[in-house]
Parts: sequence; C-alpha cells; structure tokens
Amino acid sequence: MTELRIGILVAGLILLAAIWYFGTRPRQGQGRRVSRDGEPGRAEPTLGAEIERELADAAEGADEEAVQTEMELLDGTVGAASPNSELGKRVSDEFDRIVTLYVAAKAGQVLRGPDIVVAAEKAGLTYGHMNVFHRLVESHPERGPIFSVANIRKPGSFDMAEIQSLETPAIAFFLTLPAPVSALDAWDAMLPAAQRMAELLDGVVLDEQRNALGRQRIAGLRDEMRAWDREHESPPVTRSPRW
Repeated sequence: MTELRIGILVAGLILLAAIWYFGTRPRQGQGRRVSRDGEPGRAEPTLGAEIERELADAAEGADEEAVQTEMELLDGTVGAASPNSELGKRVSDEFDRIVTLYVAAKAGQVLRGPDIVVAAEKAGLTYGHMNVFHRLVESHPERGPIFSVANIRKPGSFDMAEIQSLETPAIAFFLTLPAPVSALDAWDAMLPAAQRMAELLDGVVLDEQRNALGRQRIAGLRDEMRAWDREHESPPVTRSPRW
C-alpha cells in the first residue's frame, strides 16, 4: 500500500509539474531553433530534451500552491458551478493509478479556446464537472468519466466566459483507475480521442513524459492496462459442494 501511494504521488507530481511549467513559460518562441546567422531555424514538433530538463527542475521545486492546485483538480473542486456541473463527476475519490496523455501545440503556436471546444465536441466529449471535458459511458453518465481533458495552465479548467480569449500550449488527457469501464477499454477510448483532437488542433500527442507518443509506447501502455485488469478482476465464485 505504501508503494502504491508513492506511485500515485509521483504520477501526480509529474502532472502538476507540467501544469506549473506550461502555466508559467513564455508563449512565444516555444521550441524554436536559431541558426548561427541569427535567423529562426526549423521548428520542432515536440518539446525536446531542454524542456524535459526544465520540467524535471519544476517538479523538484514545486511549491505548496502548485500541489494544492493538483489536488483540487483530482478532488473535483476546481471551477465554478456550471449547468452541467455534475456530468463527469467521479463516483469515488479513491484511485490506484493515473494515466496521462497530452495534446501540445507545435513549436511557436498555441491551442485556442474556441478550437478546443469544437474539437472536444467532435471527439465525443462533454463539458461538465470541474469545468473540463469528459468522455462518459454511453447511456450511463452517472457512472462517472472514462477519462477527462483539462487545460494544462492553472487552474486546469476551461472558463466558458473567457473561452474566446483562452490560449494554452497544451491540454492534458487523464484517466483514473479504477474507471467505470475496464482499464483497457478506457485506454482504447482515450487514445483515439487524443489523436483526433491533435489532428483537429494541428497539435502533437505526447506521453506522460512529454515525449512524442510512438507505437512502442502505445503497445506498452495497452499491455499495462491488460495487466491492471487481470490484477483487479473479481475472483471466481466458488460454490460449496453438495453432500
């Protein structure tokens, strides 16, 4: 149990570090290379090793306010009440694991609020609890979200009153296990949604380490989800023999 709690804390720190970094870094010149003559070079579509180091530094220096923001996001206390404030609310606050993906803007660009709303709708997401987007179980929204999509900038929500002016370098997809469906089904729902939104927003899909999501990592995560399902499946019911 202690190791499990440590693992969940580490996953939470990774996510809050990304929120802290993306929420404070400059919007212009993201990931650009500069040639020797001073002219901008080829723009890279991923965040790169330098940003990885900065994110690691951010994780080490995260303050109490950043930690509180992360806990509020997971506890469901972020964002003012909305007409759909109960849609996507998790049934239980207890979870064993967080699985995270990011859709990030390409170098020198941002994701804009109105575009995010349209892309989320086309990807089958619903705006609701915490003022973020959720994928719900069809015909059973009361079971809670299969996964959710938050703004990477603090506090993580999408304020519809200011959506026209909203700009962010990335959005975060995260599912908590156990989910209202199997872990593998939840992953198989989240991945294509992230890929679809990346296509619509002209962005890139990154894994939890903010590296470009490749086939090998996708296969590895599917294997991890299968393993999680096997470990948490209900034991077979044994019947007492009749004498």
